[in-house]
Amino acid sequence: MPWQLTEHAGRHYAVLFHYALPDDAWAVELSEAVPTAAEGTEGTENPDAVVTHLPGPAFLVTHVPDEDPNPQPTVRVWSPAERLAPYEVMRWYMEQVADRARRCRIAFERGEPEAVE
Repeated sequence: MPWQLTEHAGRHYAVLFHYALPDDAWAVELSEAVPTAAEGTEGTENPDAVVTHLPGPAFLVTHVPDEDPNPQPTVRVWSPAERLAPYEVMRWYMEQVADRARRCRIAFERGEPEAVE
């Protein structure tokens, strides 16, 4: 499952991408990233990156349908505790969601399944 990290005001956030089979949609999850002792590059978009944080428990999940371009993505809040997401982080997250929706629509028009890079 690929993921991306960003840092804002000293906090790390992650966006994780995976296919949610029961929903027939791509799930794009936002979480606060958690520090990791292990260093590696598995799952990151940049194979030369040193991983210092991994995705944590998701507090926002957006499902992006990939079998029909008509339904809009839906955002679900999954946090049992109050979470604050800075505007810049939410903007970054929604850019990731918009990109996934664009890729799904292009793949649908071509008749190809949208694959994870």
